[in-house]
This record gives sequence, C-alpha cells and structure tokens, in this order.
Amino acid sequence: MADSVSTSNVWPSYHKSNVQKAAEKSSSNTLGKDQFLSILVTQLRNQDPMQPMQDKEFIAQMAQFTSVEQLMNMATEIGKLRQSIGSASSMIGKWVEWQEYDEEGQIIPFNGKVDSILSKEGVLYAKIGDSEVALDYLISISESQPAQGAESAGEKDEVEEA
Repeated sequence: MADSVSTSNVWPSYHKSNVQKAAEKSSSNTLGKDQFLSILVTQLRNQDPMQPMQDKEFIAQMAQFTSVEQLMNMATEIGKLRQSIGSASSMIGKWVEWQEYDEEGQIIPFNGKVDSILSKEGVLYAKIGDSEVALDYLISISESQPAQGAESAGEKDEVEEA
C-alpha cells in the first residue's frame, strides 16, 4: 500500500493554505506579556504586608517581563522578515524596472533580471547584475524583458558632455 505525501508541508512553504493555517493557530496555551504583567500585579496586590517582596525578587521579575516582551517582539519581526523574503523570492528570474537620477538630475530608466534577493539592515534588495536595488524603488515586474528604452543593469554608460 502506498503512503500519500503532502507537498504543502515542505519547509519553507508559503502556500496559501499553509499561511492561512498558521494565521488561524491560537496561542491560548502560551503566556504573553499581558498575562505575565497581570500575574506580577496580582502578586504585588496580594503580598503579605509583614513580608513584602524583596527588591531583588521584584527586579528579577521585571527583568523576566522585559525578556518575555523582547522575545515576543523578536519572534514577530523574524516572522515578518521570513514572510517578506518568501514573497520577494518569487521575483527571482523576473525582469524589473527602476529609475535613478544622473548628475544633472535627469531620470534614467534601468531594467534587468533579478538574480537574488538580499536583506540588509531590514531592507530587502534585488540583486540585478552588479546593482542592488531596494524593492521599494522597483516600478515594474514582468516575466519578459521590457521594451527598449531603458539601460540594462551593469551597463550604465557615463553621460558624455558635448
């Protein structure tokens, strides 16, 4: 008897159904920063007045709270980065267009085929030949090479003055 294999579970899989399943997962069995802070406040309210919480204990719990908050923020940011890189990777092999200004302030259109996607300091770049272009500056994406009129990446000619 043959076993069935699901192709929607291959890592990393950005298939629409997997993204929806991940969004639907509830985190009700994990403590978040709000629950942690609520426990700390309840503990402070119900402490014995004759034996209040020691400063060291309070500082340790606040440090734990800060750590929990930072870990949650990191997890959120890593998730966003993974999602961004996943969607940006679909641009690899496609033709893109962007514009740059020359020394005189004239707009020069460029185009090229995306070789790879890079992430530098939280900003995603398309590597096109020798150029690295921030994804925010791309003005078109297509399967085929755009019509003539734009310079190809890596072929920037210097403007000759007459």
